[in-house]
Amino acid sequence: MNKPLRRIAIFCGLLVLTLLIRDNWLQYVKADSLASDDNNRRVAIARYSTPRGDIIVDGKSITGSKATSGTDLKYKRTWKDGPMWSPVTGYASQVVGATQIESIEDGILTGNDDRLFFRNTLDMVTGKKKEGGNVVTTLNAKAQEAAYDGLKNRGKGAVAAIEPSTGKILALASTPSYDPSSFAGNSNDDGATFSKLDKDKDKPLLNRALRETYPPGSTFKLVTAAAALESGDYDPDQKTDTPLPWTMPDTTTPLKNEGNIPCKDATLRVALKVSCNTVFGKIGSDLGNEKMVEEAEKFGFNKEQFVPVRSSASNFDDDMNRSQTALSSIGQYNTAATPLQMAMVASAIANDGKLMKPYMIDELKASNLDTIEKTEPEELSQPLSEDNAQKLQSMMETVVNDPGGTGSNAKIAGATVGGKTGTAQHGVDNSEKPYAWFVSYAKTSSGTPVAVAVVVEDSDASRQDISGGGLAAPIAKSVMEAVINSK
Repeated sequence: MNKPLRRIAIFCGLLVLTLLIRDNWLQYVKADSLASDDNNRRVAIARYSTPRGDIIVDGKSITGSKATSGTDLKYKRTWKDGPMWSPVTGYASQVVGATQIESIEDGILTGNDDRLFFRNTLDMVTGKKKEGGNVVTTLNAKAQEAAYDGLKNRGKGAVAAIEPSTGKILALASTPSYDPSSFAGNSNDDGATFSKLDKDKDKPLLNRALRETYPPGSTFKLVTAAAALESGDYDPDQKTDTPLPWTMPDTTTPLKNEGNIPCKDATLRVALKVSCNTVFGKIGSDLGNEKMVEEAEKFGFNKEQFVPVRSSASNFDDDMNRSQTALSSIGQYNTAATPLQMAMVASAIANDGKLMKPYMIDELKASNLDTIEKTEPEELSQPLSEDNAQKLQSMMETVVNDPGGTGSNAKIAGATVGGKTGTAQHGVDNSEKPYAWFVSYAKTSSGTPVAVAVVVEDSDASRQDISGGGLAAPIAKSVMEAVINSK
């Protein structure tokens, strides 16, 4: 072979080798990333080529699928009572993608999860069309309905309810809300609807139960009370050394109470019942920042939670002076909490000091209803001892049942309710209307089926009418009653 032909042959051989390397790179190394790339139209076509599996509550589907026309995406998602359930499910839209359970469990719902390989292979052999699996939630439909109905005429707010013994999430509501069916397709109208919701100043797409952190106000006094009991220096009915007025350390500023309430040297029980800022501010300051941080983090503060949807980390600063610690110990300064976090606080207290990891997916099932995965309850931490938890339960029950207690609106006939109200300051120098909180649990003769946290941002209420006992406690009561009655 002469030299020119040999060069051409070598060059052609190199081209073939390059093509082979490129082909193998695409088929094996890049296959997974290309298959999941949102810009790959085939991914979207495959995802919406068959009806999605369903999200299940109390044995019934709260989702569905609907055939489309004029598009190569054959089916779009539908929801039953979409605004009520969207904080749980998220959305699955052909135009903007998916969020929350619809996103996290997309593989199960579309039938593309690797764990469905055997099922899909068997269906292919028998000629049966591939079907998506189902996601079975821990939610209680009646509790969710009570939470949503209680919130929807109150402007903005959220509810989180947990089964203390397991960590199962029973309700997760947020308002204002949205109907995910309204932008489930890929038309211009769907895109415009989503854009309008996304730009709305009231943020209806925001899941306030998981993603919004609020100053928890006096509901945080439960954490401070737990720290006090755990220190061994305090007892529910022992008088505290709390002067009135009490000036915060290293300042000339007295910490004020709301109204003329009996806070001088008040016991922990009385201080929780009437919500004494001075008592709990001084306790937090005396215990110190380090001990308060330690107790708050045992309840879940300063760490994101995954249920499996991500919940924002609640905050308790770990570098504060004594006065800042005092303010933080009554739920002000930089202290911030999600409704889920405060439901976790109530849940741990109600469960004799044991905090269970919150979760809202009970099972993943194949289309033939075989269980693919089941969530087992998991202990997250032990914020306080059984003895101290029961002491704190007794104190919380005083808040609801004793004359002068701030939580009387949460009483339930035939059940024992423990609670804590909170009216959290909002805005510079408390210039905005405060947030109304209520954190509680309910016990019956058969156990403690529910702990709940409610926060309400009612822009239409008069400032003097905003209180945790007035706005939030009735919603918590309805949610707790719904759970009790469903048992």
